[in-house]
Amino acid sequence: MNIDLQGVSARHPAARPGAAPALKGLTLRVAHGEQVAVIGPSGAGKTTLLQVVACAMQPQAGTLHLDGQSPWQLPRGDLQRLRGRLFLAPQVPPLPPRQRVVTAVLAGRLPAMGLWQSLRSLFYPVDIPAAFEALDRFDLADKLFERVDRLSGGERQRVGLARALLAPASLWLIDEPLSALDPARSRQAIDTLLAGAREHGATLVTTLHQVEVALEHFPRIVGLRDGALAFDLPAAQVTREHLARLYDQHEDELHGPAPLDASPPTTPQPVVMHCR
Repeated sequence: MNIDLQGVSARHPAARPGAAPALKGLTLRVAHGEQVAVIGPSGAGKTTLLQVVACAMQPQAGTLHLDGQSPWQLPRGDLQRLRGRLFLAPQVPPLPPRQRVVTAVLAGRLPAMGLWQSLRSLFYPVDIPAAFEALDRFDLADKLFERVDRLSGGERQRVGLARALLAPASLWLIDEPLSALDPARSRQAIDTLLAGAREHGATLVTTLHQVEVALEHFPRIVGLRDGALAFDLPAAQVTREHLARLYDQHEDELHGPAPLDASPPTTPQPVVMHCR
């Protein structure tokens, strides 16, 4: 899927009145099949960018086109079908705590299912071998029938990523996929996402705090700061000077945050649901 943003400004609906836009006049194009890492300090607008492209947030100014279509000018039914071709993985995946992992992974296929098939899959998973294979690529096959609330934070994050391998999507939008993973798991997750996107012929846009990972694995790097484009370059052309300017006064973020505690939670965690 092709992405074309022209002069896009956006402010989160929950932002306080008078707050500066999270995105400010952003112009960006991504061609079908490209793999792009978006980096920048906290508050740069990275997550907002993904939400705008995922048609979860309408721009306040400028235009968004996906494969030449303006989503917000489409009839409601056409907009829903377009959203079915998009896969948005938030940093904290919306996994119901008491759900089995197999059901959570197969939820990636929901946009391609009818209502009856979707309801049936909640009680009788329709393609267990496909879920097993997707989990196996993230080294989670042994968790197939585990309950979500028995998983560590890193395992839940990888379950959310495994959904992408089953989704009927031509655009993958992945927000901070490594925040709960150690270095070894991070490498495995990124390698799997990149390979999976190539296999599916999907465009991949990923936000990352881990700058070294972005430069090593992604051919194209987009730097955001204060909601604006700082640079858009091939990874080989991103210099220390580019990074120093991008993370000026945020040098502690340049090498990425430490992994989150990977131990299972002692109490059920709240589930954030993203409704479209």
